[in-house]
Formats: sequence, C-alpha cells, structure tokens
Amino acid sequence: MHDSKSEPVSAGYKIVEVFRTIFVYLLSVAIIVGAVMFAVSQSPTKSIFGFRYYTVLTDSMKPEFVTGDMVIVKLKNATDIQQGDVITFNPSSDSEAYLTHRVTEKLENYEGTGVTCFKTKGDANNTEDSFLIDESRVIGTVAVAVPKLGMVVRFIQLRWYFMIPLVILVVIFFKLLAIYFSSGGDEEEISSREENQAK
Repeated sequence: MHDSKSEPVSAGYKIVEVFRTIFVYLLSVAIIVGAVMFAVSQSPTKSIFGFRYYTVLTDSMKPEFVTGDMVIVKLKNATDIQQGDVITFNPSSDSEAYLTHRVTEKLENYEGTGVTCFKTKGDANNTEDSFLIDESRVIGTVAVAVPKLGMVVRFIQLRWYFMIPLVILVVIFFKLLAIYFSSGGDEEEISSREENQAK
C-alpha cells in the first residue's frame, strides 16, 4: 500500500507553496486596504491614519513626480504648512479636481481677513499659479510619491471587473506550478527506487 505521507516533497514544491502563501496574504491585504481607501476617497475629510492618496494626472511637478504616480498626502492644517512644502489642494470650490503643487509663499492673515492663503507653483511650470489657495481648500502635504502606482489604482477603480479573472488566473498558475513540482518529486522518488532495486 502506497503511503502518501512518506513521500518526500521536492524543494521546488516547497518554494512554490511559500510564494503562493505569501501571494495570497499580500493579495488579501491589498484587497482590504484598497477597499478601505476607495471607500474613504469620496471625501477629502476622511483618511487612513491621517493619510490620503491621489493619482497624479499631469507632469506639472516633474521631476518630483509624474503622470501615473501616486502621492500619499498627510492631512495638515495651514499653520503647519511652510514655504517649500508640496501640498495637495482643491483649486476651486466649484470643482472636485485636486492639484499638487509647491508652496512659493505663505500669506498669513491675508489682507486682514484672518485667513491664511498660499501661492503655489508646479516645479515644471514657468510661472506661479494664477490663483491663491485659502486654507479651507488645502488637504495636506505630500509625504511620499510611489512611481506608477496611481496608474494601477486608477485602472482598478475604472475597470475593477477585470481584476476578478486576473486573480483567478494567477491562483490557477500557482496551483499548476505546485502540481508540476509535486509531480517532479514523485518522479525523483520512483527513479531513486529503481536505482536501489537495480543494486
């Protein structure tokens, strides 16, 4: 009677199992984090531990970051923002768009109104922005930029239904690899038995 428990497992099979386990855990975390981030992205007042993400849609801040990058923004009050900081803001109360430019000047108590305003400029632009940004429209400062991740996230947001077959295909791929290396271990065992019998 063949005892499957006594069969040695090939090194290749073990490696595939480790990678498959890591992949499943990372995928699960990514799905959970992504779901939370997508949920909070509907309002600029919501965040994850005080951070929000935005996808860069222009090259106005090149080479700091370019189209398709993701910027992780730390929510901050106007009092904590200084000249030289890169901030994300809503340029117009009539728009849902957001810009990320560098502060060129901080104007506290602008014209005696008690409101702090900012002059901004894209690093790649020749001139400053033609408008002032008051403190109510500032989201925060850029903590880090992740190259091209914004492009991936934007694709998922707009084409989320493509991810289901992709995940299934990747899982099947790892399963086939595991079967392949498992079969390889069986062949090695049979070959070893034949050599022992020949002796």
